[in-house]
Amino acid sequence: MSDEAKILIQDVFVPGCVACAQFEKMWPDIQKEFPAAALERIDATTPQGQQMVVDFGIFSAPGILINGQLFSTGGANRDGLIKKLRELGGK
Repeated sequence: MSDEAKILIQDVFVPGCVACAQFEKMWPDIQKEFPAAALERIDATTPQGQQMVVDFGIFSAPGILINGQLFSTGGANRDGLIKKLRELGGK
């Protein structure tokens, strides 16, 4: 996370996952509104990703974490994500 970024979004994805691709596609528009948010993509098939799946109970991809807290699994609701980012002062 850069010095300017105050919110870390971690996207634990699986290659070929449709919901993962949908989140990846919507993220750039959301990030324009929340420049304090940084995105880290983590492949769930890597050792780091597998550990996160276990540690956070991610049962469906993508797993979305915000500042180290599980926000959603199986995709992210755009409005819910925006609301959460606003609560965290991302704008």
